[in-house]
Amino acid sequence: MNRNRTTLAQFLSDPAQAADSAVAALMLEIAQSVKALAGMISEGDLADVTGKLESRNVQGETQMKLDVVSNDLFIDSFRRCGLVQGIVSEELDAPVLLSAKPEQSPFLVIFDPLDGSSNVPVNVSVGSIFSVLPAPHDRPASMEDYLQAGSQQLAAGYAIYGPATMLVLTVGRGTHGFTLDRKTAEFVLTHAAMQVPEDTAEFAINASNERFWEPPVKRYVAECKAGASDLRGKDFNTRWVASMVADIHRILMRGGIYLYPKDSKDMTRAGRLRLMYEVSPMAMLVEQAGGIASTGRMRVLDIVPDNVHQRMPVVIGSSNEVLRVERYHREYDQGHGESDKMPFFNDRSFYM
Repeated sequence: MNRNRTTLAQFLSDPAQAADSAVAALMLEIAQSVKALAGMISEGDLADVTGKLESRNVQGETQMKLDVVSNDLFIDSFRRCGLVQGIVSEELDAPVLLSAKPEQSPFLVIFDPLDGSSNVPVNVSVGSIFSVLPAPHDRPASMEDYLQAGSQQLAAGYAIYGPATMLVLTVGRGTHGFTLDRKTAEFVLTHAAMQVPEDTAEFAINASNERFWEPPVKRYVAECKAGASDLRGKDFNTRWVASMVADIHRILMRGGIYLYPKDSKDMTRAGRLRLMYEVSPMAMLVEQAGGIASTGRMRVLDIVPDNVHQRMPVVIGSSNEVLRVERYHREYDQGHGESDKMPFFNDRSFYM
C-alpha cells in the first residue's frame, strides 16, 4: 500500500491548486457530511431511512426519508461551520439565510442533498451535488443574489455513494476525484485531473420519453442506434442509471454523452433537471475536465437563472458528440438538414 497518498486536506492546501482558504475549509466541511451520509446509506434498511414519506418537495416529488435526513445533515453542517450565509436546496421551497454576519460568511451553497433517491430502496448508486457561489459581503443575501450564472461558481462537486464513496470536485483548476478510505476515514486523491475523452461510443438518455423529444434529439439517437451500418460507422451502447450523479460520473471516468433534453411532455417546463443544483455544478465539473455542457442551443454556464428551482435541458459530455447535437439543433432551427423533414414546435426560444 502506498503510504504517501494525498488526502483531500493536503490537496486543498497545495498552493498549486490556488484554493482560497475559506473555499478549502468549506470543501472539508462538505466532506465530513458526505462521510456521515455514506455511513447511513451503506446500512440500507437497517438504518430505517429508505422508505417514502407522505410529504412532497417544492417540485411536487414524493420525498424519501433519506431526502429529508440528508437535507438536514447538510444544513446543520453549513450552519455550524459559519462559512455559509445562505442555502438553496431541492428539498426547500425558498432560500434559507443561515448567517446574519455576511462579513464572516462569504458563500451561498446550492445543493441537491440526495440525487436519484428513488434508487435507494433498490440499492443502486445515488449521490449529492453542490455548487458554491459568492455571497454579498456587506449585507444579508436576497433572492437576487442567488440568481448567478454558473460561470460565477467558486467550486462545484458531487459525492457518489456506490461500491466506493467518492467525492469529485473542482475549485476552478481541473476536476479531481477522491475516494473515501474507510480505514482512515480520509478522502484520498485517486483520480487527479480527470479528462473526458473527445470521442465516445456511449450515450445516456431516458428512451421512454422518445415520443416527446424534439426532432434533432430523435435524429441523434436514431443515428447512434443505427450503429456501424449507418453514417456514424460505429456501434454505440446505451447507459442509463436514473441518477444524474452516476451517469455523469461514468462520463468523467471513461467518456460518453448524457442527454436530458427539452421535450413536449410538459410544455410548462423548459426541461426536467434543475439548473442551479444539478445542471450548473455538473457543467462546471465536465468543462474543467475538457468536456462540453450545453442546452443543445447554448452553453449552460452562461445562463442567468430566473428562479432558484428553474429547470433546463442539458446535453453534456464528450465534446465531439455534444457539438454534433448542437449542430443538429442549429440545422433544425434554421430549417435545413435531415431534421427539417419533421414538424417544428411552436414554443422554441433562444436556448430551449
